[in-house]
Amino acid sequence: MKTPSPLVTDGPLETPRAWLRHLADTAIAAVHPDTLLPDRLPEPPPGRTVVVGAGKAAAAMAAALERAWQEHQPEARLSGLVVTRYGHGPQGLDAECRHVEVLEAAHPMPDDLSERAAHRMLEAVEDLGEDDLVIALISGGGSALMTLPAPGVTLGEKQAINKALLRSGAPIREINTVRRHLSSIKGGRLAAAAHPARVLTWLISDVPGDEASLVASGPTLPDATTPEDALAILEHRGIAMSEGVRRHLLADTSAPHPGEPAFARDESEVLARARDALEVARIVAEAAGIEVRLLGDDLEGEARELGRAQGKLALSAREEGRVPLLLLSGGETSVTMQGDGRGGRNVEYLLGLFETLRGAEDIHALALDTDGIDGSEDNAGALFSPEDWAHARTRGLDPVDYLSRNDAYTFFQALDDLIVTGPTRTNVNDFRAILVLPRTP
Repeated sequence: MKTPSPLVTDGPLETPRAWLRHLADTAIAAVHPDTLLPDRLPEPPPGRTVVVGAGKAAAAMAAALERAWQEHQPEARLSGLVVTRYGHGPQGLDAECRHVEVLEAAHPMPDDLSERAAHRMLEAVEDLGEDDLVIALISGGGSALMTLPAPGVTLGEKQAINKALLRSGAPIREINTVRRHLSSIKGGRLAAAAHPARVLTWLISDVPGDEASLVASGPTLPDATTPEDALAILEHRGIAMSEGVRRHLLADTSAPHPGEPAFARDESEVLARARDALEVARIVAEAAGIEVRLLGDDLEGEARELGRAQGKLALSAREEGRVPLLLLSGGETSVTMQGDGRGGRNVEYLLGLFETLRGAEDIHALALDTDGIDGSEDNAGALFSPEDWAHARTRGLDPVDYLSRNDAYTFFQALDDLIVTGPTRTNVNDFRAILVLPRTP
């Protein structure tokens, strides 16, 4: 079925599904390091320039920085290392890093290589002086990829706490508060280790609200939370703690504080965030004659409940005749695990939306994680069209049943609705789009 104006084109975007995919691809390209880093170089320092970094975008950021550096200031020395998720390293000769080493480690559960990367990062900034510069390339995922447990805390204990927090549905602000106070590198400790060198931090934000110290748990940025805050979160969420963890949180005084002299010359800048991707999508949609309603770039809460709420908004807009309309939102929802199914927060959001719409005519939807990985699965997200409701009924797929088992991946896999992009090498969190079109005659 072809869509009515304004989406009809002479090319491949003649269906709502194809148009939504194009919209998402365009939005993600706008927040890729290749778009962000050229023409953004600092002046070379009198001394050394050392690059460090962690996150799903770290390798692409390092490659883009290297290319720009070699083009504009090839005589300046550049060295260092970054760590990214397995499979998220640079691809192709144009993306190869020649001076900045790229390591890979596990996500979302840290592994031994995550710990080794953190040790090497601290070694890379040792013995720097006032004439040296550290460029920190930080993006979402860095908390797990660069993990160095605090004294008295083991990697196994951090892994268990991290897993329990993720399963509890805790928001990222709480999770990263705990991570910072159980770490020997996060919460500004990496920047403190680099002192007296100046630290320039470039970030691609994946956290609602874009608070820089929350991205990858802020290895180069101090934060105002306390170990007591972390302890309160663990107790409130009912997370089991060893005596070593509890003792550390009761006694730790090592976290750098904002305003300390070690940070006096440091700078930080958020290069890209969810609202940048959504703004590009808005421009594309409005150019196609579609009204756009931005529901928020920092939405949190239970994924399925957000899907249900936004489904009701889409139904109301259709009944009011406010079409064509695109509902856009971003942020990072949570999934409280109740079953043993497969899925991430974006497909769980979509299944809540799917259940609410019940095949409502001319409403199409897409949701994906901009890093290309929804949770720990191989898909970025999914999309669906009205006819999928009938397809689900024919196959005996009950959305309520699949939601009860947190099995949204399997549900959309059965409908051939999963979106698989592979790593995008950027990360501004979730991108959600609901397209409400005029009723077809």
